Amino acid sequence: MQGNGTSVLIFAGIASSLPASVGALLAQNASDDPGNVAVYAAAFFLTTLGIIYVQEAERRIPINYSSRYQAGALARQSYLPFKVNATGVMPLIFASSLLGLPLALARYTDSPALDGAANALGPGGALYLPASVALIAFFNYYYTFLQLEPKDLSEQLKRTGAAIPGIRPGKQTAEYVTSTLTRMSILGSVFLGALSAAPAAVEALTHLSAFRGFAGTSVLIMVGVATDTARRIRAEQAMSKYLDVDKSYDDNFKF
Repeated sequence: MQGNGTSVLIFAGIASSLPASVGALLAQNASDDPGNVAVYAAAFFLTTLGIIYVQEAERRIPINYSSRYQAGALARQSYLPFKVNATGVMPLIFASSLLGLPLALARYTDSPALDGAANALGPGGALYLPASVALIAFFNYYYTFLQLEPKDLSEQLKRTGAAIPGIRPGKQTAEYVTSTLTRMSILGSVFLGALSAAPAAVEALTHLSAFRGFAGTSVLIMVGVATDTARRIRAEQAMSKYLDVDKSYDDNFKF
């Protein structure tokens, strides 16, 4: 599986810290309510399930390809797949980097303003959650349109003789794609915002901080790498079956 080595190494690094976090959780909760561990287990399970659902979800826009050889008939049909969370973990990484900037600057200065900003924007601070959600929404919207330019896509569809049913090629197609991507980015922002807020909510509910370093970003990376690796393995298995069929076909027709 070429091109997946770095992702697997990141996955292994995050997964290797999971047993230590579980051990710290059990140690912190040794004399407290055992229901706190159940809350963490349920939150982890539901978060993983939600990530898998959103990562695999997509909006399919049907497109038709006109054929010059069938008197203008719409011969072939396909679709444009738009992922709900097309940006992955990038908005979370950008948002966490900016939120950690005041703390990094405060370490090298004696500014009371930077200390106050670092405390307010740090985990558990008064502005941490709203600032994190706002930055995630901004970066998710920006990165979505950075990956896919609606005007370029409409021009590519027009050059290849493709059209969205009921939408005229050119400007109207670009506007339709823009509105669709905007709605998808809103859904993705809600998902990423909820993923970012989930660890803080569980920590406030259970008063346990063992998983503070194991945030929703880590779960998103783990699930994303696991599903991508499984998809690659299935593709390799299907390819090997086709190669076996071709080999048997060649062997049967050798003279």
